[in-house]
Amino acid sequence: MSSPLLFILVVIYLGLLFFIAFLAEKKKSNFWVNNPYIYSLSLAVYCSAWTYYGSIGVAANQGLEFLAVYIGPVIIIPSWIYINTKIIRISRVNKISSIADFISLRYGNSRFLGALVATVCILAVIPYIGLQIKAISETFHLVTLTENSDNILLDSATYVVLIIALFSAYYGTKYVDASEKRIGIVSALAFESFLKLIFFIVLGFFVVYGVFNGFDDIYERASKLPDFAQKNTINGLDGGFNWFLMSILSMTAIFLLPRQFHTTIIENRTEKHLKTAIWLFPLYLLLMNVFVFPIAWGGKVLFLNENVNPEFYSILIPQKLGNILVTAMVFFGGLSACISMIIISSISLSVMLSNNIIIPYGWLDNFKTETENANNKTIMNIRKFSIFSMIITGFIFYKYLISDSTLFSVGLIAFELTAQLAPSFFGAIFWRRGSFSGAVVGIIAGVLICYLNLILPNYFDTTYQNSGLFKFFTIPYLSPVANTFFWSLLVNAGLFIMISTNVVAHYRERNFAELFVDINDYIRSHENAYIWKGTANISDIRKILTRFLGEKKTEQALKIFNLKYNISDENDTADSRFIKFSENLLSGRIGTASAKILIEGVTKEDKISLPEVLRILEESKENITLNKQLTEQSRQLTKLSSELQSANQNLLVKDKEKDEFLDTVAHELRTPLTAIRATSEILMDDDEMPLEIRKDFLENIITESDRLNEIINDILYLDKLETGEFPLQIQRNNIIDTFHKAVKPLIHLFEQRNLHHSEVNLLENEFYEFDEQRIIQVFQNILGNALKFTNEQGMIQTKFQQKENRLKISIFNTGKTIPEEDLKYIFDKFYQSRNQNLQKPVGSGLGLAICKKIIDAHGGEIAVKNKDIGVSFEIYLKTEDVETRKI
Repeated sequence: MSSPLLFILVVIYLGLLFFIAFLAEKKKSNFWVNNPYIYSLSLAVYCSAWTYYGSIGVAANQGLEFLAVYIGPVIIIPSWIYINTKIIRISRVNKISSIADFISLRYGNSRFLGALVATVCILAVIPYIGLQIKAISETFHLVTLTENSDNILLDSATYVVLIIALFSAYYGTKYVDASEKRIGIVSALAFESFLKLIFFIVLGFFVVYGVFNGFDDIYERASKLPDFAQKNTINGLDGGFNWFLMSILSMTAIFLLPRQFHTTIIENRTEKHLKTAIWLFPLYLLLMNVFVFPIAWGGKVLFLNENVNPEFYSILIPQKLGNILVTAMVFFGGLSACISMIIISSISLSVMLSNNIIIPYGWLDNFKTETENANNKTIMNIRKFSIFSMIITGFIFYKYLISDSTLFSVGLIAFELTAQLAPSFFGAIFWRRGSFSGAVVGIIAGVLICYLNLILPNYFDTTYQNSGLFKFFTIPYLSPVANTFFWSLLVNAGLFIMISTNVVAHYRERNFAELFVDINDYIRSHENAYIWKGTANISDIRKILTRFLGEKKTEQALKIFNLKYNISDENDTADSRFIKFSENLLSGRIGTASAKILIEGVTKEDKISLPEVLRILEESKENITLNKQLTEQSRQLTKLSSELQSANQNLLVKDKEKDEFLDTVAHELRTPLTAIRATSEILMDDDEMPLEIRKDFLENIITESDRLNEIINDILYLDKLETGEFPLQIQRNNIIDTFHKAVKPLIHLFEQRNLHHSEVNLLENEFYEFDEQRIIQVFQNILGNALKFTNEQGMIQTKFQQKENRLKISIFNTGKTIPEEDLKYIFDKFYQSRNQNLQKPVGSGLGLAICKKIIDAHGGEIAVKNKDIGVSFEIYLKTEDVETRKI
């Protein structure tokens, strides 16, 4: 592929990233803002050029060692639900925008410690950025078959880097508040993570099934190579120790690399996204590594007698076979891996460089006199300059310092240096005794050991390296990286612990120790737990806030604060809560340490002894506990009040139902009584009525009397059912025999109306526990109901089956369907459809209500459903024993 064509494609690809970022920022829809998959994919910025190219080189040269870099994160990621949830909460309530702010705030909000952490991160990551640029440049020249020019103006990679720097500087500084979520950047990262995974998998399938005939073929051909067996093991106990230490190193990296802290913590919008990340991110790492070994060994087989860099087998293999499409896909997948790392690393480093070094040590005095617009513009320009300078410095590292280094070696050194933050970082969230002095001494000692053993030896001759200066307690069976990691972390952690336990911490350190370690207790009242004594005026602090937030936003913030704590607007005395609130408002813009310095400039703080701090913290804890108890009691009272209100409403409903029931009963009784009276009056008045007509009238009186008697009996029976005066007589019975007893008296009625009745028995076991007489009554009521509604020559079908560990009885008839709006009232007393076309059948209107009461007493369910050509009553009874009880 020609160099100009590839460069144009790269520019188009970068333009696509611009578009995705722009679209996400503009739309801000739930798809971009509140999507756990986009968040989880953005975490895959961990997989940089080191993963995409370097892992293949390590697999080819050193075997399985590359896996340790991914095994560590996969093991530790499930703990994110606890650890990262805690870190996210701490960062959110304190407006933390970087790992430097996080560590420095915990140990007294020290400006020096923040600058130290920022310096360590910059020293670790700048060469790492250079590594990404190296990968972009070398793969660009591989694909275009061009030579890498020493003249940077003639190197196409130079202009690619410039475009990336401009993109990062623009979208990385969209917000003055560095703790704000960068929707555009995160969306672009997620897109790149998806792309590089897909392209790498395509490469894997191409190598395994396109170049070779599957995994077995690669294994068989690679097994003939002389070093195959050795590189397919972890080399015994010695190798096991190296694996263990490398896995621990990568565990720390997944927390401490600035880009990982930024994407995982700062860009997290909701804690529940971690639930998706803890399975999706490890799955991503697994998929990214499935084909690493096959590609590495496939490359060794194909390039057996050729001197090529195995780190670029992914480009060289498809190129060797003349497949331009796969070659281009691999290049753009690698480009995605590199760009995402460069962008997010430069942004996170720029925040630390500006908030922890440039602003606190050089610009604070200027901010005190400038306007809001001028200050915000200055902050944005500092960050833009920081991002641009980070990337350009990385480019210089690539050109002049690490051009001959492997991707893997540079990546490991970055891991080593950032790992020196581990004792102070994890001590911040788990150990109250950790102190500023211990953190500073531990970090400096650990970084020095790393430089003496890993970095400086690269710039001295062999004689000087063997003099002993660089061999810090060398353990023979450990690799240089594992050996350095072991001793640096041991010394670092040892000094941190020893100094912290022997030095009296500053009261501010102990204050933040409580806030960090017990964040779950303080998260809703963290401002109340901030300890501060002195004199300060809200009006003075307000002037500082206005220089960064502006008049309108400052006014809004003060109103929110006053409403939260029920403070009068006329009050001008600032307390500890307002001090903490004000520092938080400034922290995202200028960093926690600078915010503290500015607020201190207009306040006068009194010294507080450590015992007093502990006493105040204890009182705060007691207040929080009391507040929790009061909140719980209030919740219970609210719940009780709601229950009482609901009960009162139910009583009103029941009272209304009672009135309606009595009205309905009166109506139902009045109908047959009226018929009896009318017929009797006719008989009384007409002495000459023919005998046959008189006989019909007398039969009518008897029929209405029977109906009246049926209504009265059903009302009395239902009343006894509801008051529980009829105990169930539960026995083991054959349900089919019981049904036959119920249907026997009705058979002649079926025959009179030419109704076809069928029975379907799908039961393996016909014996169940129930009250036979009550169930017979249920069957007869439902079948009687079917008789009333089913037209002549219709069908009634009863089906018995076992379903979901319950006995299901379905009684279907081809009668009229029930209006949908009436289905839920069908089992009410004296149910009568609102549909005037549905005539009320002869009967008491209580049969189905009685059925429901009986089935409910058995612990079962009864329901009615409309079918295409009729209605089906469905009864469910438990299969296990039902205790004998009253209805």
